[in-house]
Amino acid sequence: METILNGTLGGLVAGIATALGAVPVLIGKTLSQRASDTLLGFAAGVMLSASYFSLILPGIDIATEQYGSTLIASLIAGLGIALGAAFVAWLNSSLPHEHFITGQEGADTAAMGRIWLFVIAITIHNFPEGMSIGVAFGDGTTSGISVMTGISLQDMPEGLAVAVALIGRGYSRWKSFLVAALTGMVEPIGALIGASAVSVTHEILPIGLTFSAGAMLYIISHEILPETHRNGHQNRATTGLLFGLILMMILDVTLG
Repeated sequence: METILNGTLGGLVAGIATALGAVPVLIGKTLSQRASDTLLGFAAGVMLSASYFSLILPGIDIATEQYGSTLIASLIAGLGIALGAAFVAWLNSSLPHEHFITGQEGADTAAMGRIWLFVIAITIHNFPEGMSIGVAFGDGTTSGISVMTGISLQDMPEGLAVAVALIGRGYSRWKSFLVAALTGMVEPIGALIGASAVSVTHEILPIGLTFSAGAMLYIISHEILPETHRNGHQNRATTGLLFGLILMMILDVTLG
């Protein structure tokens, strides 16, 4: 129960960070496209670093201890990554949603309001992040805190970017803030599910860790990086990515 509680609270912290990131829109602050792309690049860097240093490598280490073979451990990690990516790909193709730039995707969207399509799109993004926090707490409190801290740091600029994008689509400041905050609240749900799964048995922890990593890697490649390179700000986005990756690496080494 301690793992489940800590994981869920960790996801709640990340969800609150998303809401805090959106607060500036309430006082009239906006975000240029250049700054948005840089911050999203930073978010991608944090997620990329967390995927490898906090999830994949620990998953391989634990599987090696369990099975006594680095080959089996690497195969299990590969399976987990593939399953995580396939899961998010399935959500992406099955659920009706709309991205700010690429437009509508998934199932038929005719019966839903546009704002809910945006909410679903961001929820698909945030759920694996919450799940990764919950699973990381199954590997130990220090590992969970490391992942929670990194995800929370990248959730703040992400929350601001979402709120600003909604304002750009004509929604009020309060509605944009509330929607951004709402999308962050899926993270404690994902964390609860992730922590509950790995708390059942330690044997599935390697799959759980690498599954979460695969889900985040899919989002980085399929969603975030294309968004940051559409407006000619790829140099700044790459700089943000590298800074986020290095920061998360330092957090993982010092905390985890």
